[in-house]
Amino acid sequence: MSDMSLTNNGGRGGGGSAEWRGNGPSQGPSHSYPLLVRDHGLGTALKLLLETLPYALARWGVLLGFAAACLVWAIVAVGGAVWLGTHVASVFGYCWLLGILLLGGWIWGAVLRYTLHMIACGHVAVLTELIMHGRIGNGTEGQFAYGRRIVMNRFGEVAVLFGLNALIRAVLRAFHNALDTLGEWLPAPGMKAIVGLLNTILSAATRYLDKVVLSYDLARGGDDPRRNIQDGLVYYCQNAKPILTTSVWMVIVERVLSILLCLLLLVPAGVVTVWLPDAVREYGASVTVFIATLLAVTVRAAFIQPLFLICMMIRFHALIENQPINSTWVGYLDGLTDKFKQIGR
Repeated sequence: MSDMSLTNNGGRGGGGSAEWRGNGPSQGPSHSYPLLVRDHGLGTALKLLLETLPYALARWGVLLGFAAACLVWAIVAVGGAVWLGTHVASVFGYCWLLGILLLGGWIWGAVLRYTLHMIACGHVAVLTELIMHGRIGNGTEGQFAYGRRIVMNRFGEVAVLFGLNALIRAVLRAFHNALDTLGEWLPAPGMKAIVGLLNTILSAATRYLDKVVLSYDLARGGDDPRRNIQDGLVYYCQNAKPILTTSVWMVIVERVLSILLCLLLLVPAGVVTVWLPDAVREYGASVTVFIATLLAVTVRAAFIQPLFLICMMIRFHALIENQPINSTWVGYLDGLTDKFKQIGR
């Protein structure tokens, strides 16, 4: 740990400021855009999620389709390995299994990540418009049409953000590792004893930040997405205390909801198990748990995680409204990791 310490007197309207051993010079607000929604509560997020439900359903459909395809892929891999091992040679069976599962799995994973990324970018474009103006475009354009148009018009930026995702996460990890402690941010007694667990939770929370940065880029506009990404990261660091404190409880609630969802889905999963062939039903409970877990993972990714992404987006936009860039943070991130400089290249 470094001697990095944070204070933030944040408030609505961007009244907060972040310090690193004192106040650094400010460069003035680097953006100017309207903001209609400032409440980052779950009720507001749920309302926006329901307004953009087609995107959540599209994501769920893609996840279910890929899950079914991966199941077939696994059956082909194992079946082919058994056949080759029995009729040709065991070494061919092992090679087939490793090739299909490793190489094929990597290709499927890459395709799935990029497909979900493109859907998420369209979703973020629509959500950003609703957060800023309360409507989509001129009010006559559909969600998918608007999202498709924004993604296609700014496809280079979306592709850049996808490619720079590793750099963004590297900067965030370096920043979090430099914090003195997270325990002092939370009011509950005894929290310092589980700082390691909190760090794990906060690490999971950072998966939302690349989409939050995209939302900032779309709201700010301009033709320099790399500069927008850098400024978005600086704004995040300036407001790390309120954002991360909120993120801790968001991730905890997300985990609780995910567990409850998995338990609830045991009932429909059991019904599905009854319909399966006798050879599969012999494994009864294991098959039911597997189906319930698979459904829970897809529902969580399609509905629960976007809900908390919306909370994070609103929180971020409300905190940085009219807030100037603190050049001390720019210099700090420049010196903290060369990944921050690479983003701007």
